[in-house]
Amino acid sequence: MDLVWIAVISGILGAAAVAYFVRSVLRESPGTPRIREISTAIQEGAMAFIGREYRTLAAVVIVVAIILGLLGAVSPDLSWNAAIAFVFGAVCSMAAGYAGMNIAVRANGRTTAAAEKSLNQGLRVSFRAGAVMGLTVVSIGIIGISILYFVWHNDPQFIVIVPAYATGASLVALFARVGGGIFTKGADAGSDLVGKVEAGIPEDDPRNAAVVADFVGDNVGDVCGMGADLFESYVESIIASMTLAAIAVGIGVVADIQTAWYLPILIAAGGIIASIIGSFMVKVGETPEMGALLGALRRGTLSSSILTAAFSFLVIFFLKADIGLFWAVLGGLVAGVLMGEATSYFTSYSFKPTREISEASTFGAGATVIRGLAVGLESCWPSVILVGFATVIAYKFGGFYGVAIAATGMLSTLGVTLATDAYGPVADNAGGISTMAGLPPEVREKTDALDSLGNTTAATGKGFAIGAAILNALGLILSYGVAAGLVSVSPNGKIVATPELSLLNAPVIVGVILGGLLPAIFVAMTMKSVGITTGMIVEEVRRQWREIPGLREGTAKAQYGRCVDICTRAALRQMLAPALMTVIAPVVVGIVLGKYALGGFLVGALGTGFIIAIMFNNAGGAWDNAKKWIEAGNLGGKGSDAHKAAVVGDTAGDPMKDTSGPSLNIMLKLMAVISLLLAPVLSRFTGIF
Repeated sequence: MDLVWIAVISGILGAAAVAYFVRSVLRESPGTPRIREISTAIQEGAMAFIGREYRTLAAVVIVVAIILGLLGAVSPDLSWNAAIAFVFGAVCSMAAGYAGMNIAVRANGRTTAAAEKSLNQGLRVSFRAGAVMGLTVVSIGIIGISILYFVWHNDPQFIVIVPAYATGASLVALFARVGGGIFTKGADAGSDLVGKVEAGIPEDDPRNAAVVADFVGDNVGDVCGMGADLFESYVESIIASMTLAAIAVGIGVVADIQTAWYLPILIAAGGIIASIIGSFMVKVGETPEMGALLGALRRGTLSSSILTAAFSFLVIFFLKADIGLFWAVLGGLVAGVLMGEATSYFTSYSFKPTREISEASTFGAGATVIRGLAVGLESCWPSVILVGFATVIAYKFGGFYGVAIAATGMLSTLGVTLATDAYGPVADNAGGISTMAGLPPEVREKTDALDSLGNTTAATGKGFAIGAAILNALGLILSYGVAAGLVSVSPNGKIVATPELSLLNAPVIVGVILGGLLPAIFVAMTMKSVGITTGMIVEEVRRQWREIPGLREGTAKAQYGRCVDICTRAALRQMLAPALMTVIAPVVVGIVLGKYALGGFLVGALGTGFIIAIMFNNAGGAWDNAKKWIEAGNLGGKGSDAHKAAVVGDTAGDPMKDTSGPSLNIMLKLMAVISLLLAPVLSRFTGIF
């Protein structure tokens, strides 16, 4: 039996666990008629946005597939099979994001109703909804790669076909992250500025026309967009290892190319089983303390990591691969876990950095922003050192194949790691629904505890995703270097670069500088888009307050659908420019400046993109929880001057942590995988140098 069938079985087991969690969530009470009404409005808005976004995406995917097919018709290095794999990857990514969001919008009201009974009930419902997202991503991912393997692994162009699958997934992920991020943060920031800061009304007050758009945004950005993001990270970690398989055989870490292909797939298969087990270990008592809630989720992620390490050792031993690859996998796993802990330290209000931002808020909004930026910049060093540590360990014990395998190890527990992240938007929605439905304050207290935990786990999940993206992108860049003839690998696994790749070579220097610039331009475009959307939402809410009699007094109903429609149109229009820039930039650099400049371009983008992504993610998460710390009754509580300053900091941080920062992950990987896919073609261009 071909061992890839083990991966298929693992994916089927993951799908079975998804079915169990879906059934468990849907069996819960949907709540009172008012809760159901609000939840239905959120569901309709989210599905309407996704329908319009996916129609736009489908057109882009078809155009790119045709271009790939035409290139295959005129170039012996590509084929129509690559175009088919590209479309398949895009479809799988869309399916993963849609499935996760579909259950999230059904779980939010049920979480509210469950929280009326107990904190543990609320956590169980929201976490199981998140587990649907996590296990759907890994199940579809591994089954999709297995299908590619069975259909094309004997094709001489297999190593060109699998990057096409990843390219399709990356393109969808970028559009989903950027479009969803613009929607959610435009609605969120607009709602906060015009509601809490300008009008002084409570968060999620039904008189604020933007609150439903805010709830919808949580789902389209932080569930669907995040699912598509981590889906492509997951499949690219496996694909990067597969494309470096021939090198692995050459340096003796594996016996043959078949074994080199089996390793990442079977390690990922073991991670799915471990994630299923870890998902059932998450439960908490009735004390709404951050420490207890974090401990519940940490129990699930740590147990999964330990089990994955054991499964990985058994896979490596059974396949008779070099035992050094186990240390590479372990290095990735350890780095992933520690990056999560480091992110938690800098973003949770249980620790000093975030509380210092809360204290700075007593001096005004300016002090809040200054301290938050400082925390974000300071928080970069643990992640950078941990990724460097994982890279050094992997390279020492497994060469550059080991680096790719380390990324696979880091992402192998994605099923449960993503569950801890995706549950957050469900809990956030539940809290808003409890306020809009007029439930007792103790229900909001429970959902706020779950929401605060969700802010921390979301920041932790994004930090983990950034680290995995860097290792992924590094593996893809190495694959590009080999495919384009920039480097070769010695028998001991060390890289040997051609003289033209020297850092003192003009094309490489120019490429590094241009690559370093691109992440800054990208985040500027996405931040500006959120700002424009925010302004549109503020104006719409003000208009409704002026023109709808009795709305401010609470005797009339806001036109929530108008804000949802504004965010939808703005997000779909403004997501195109940064996405197209990401697709076009590496192709232009490769053609105009040559393949060596493109190598420098990818490395330059990797270096600056890593720092910006970490800083944006952690500063935004810390600002959010600094506000939550004050809202918990500290430093004057809700409505105080400190709270208003903290809201301003949170508003500034929202697009950083939920739009620009996480979108950078995909930008870096998409540019690398496009370069790898087109390496046989781009390597023929010498450029102007």
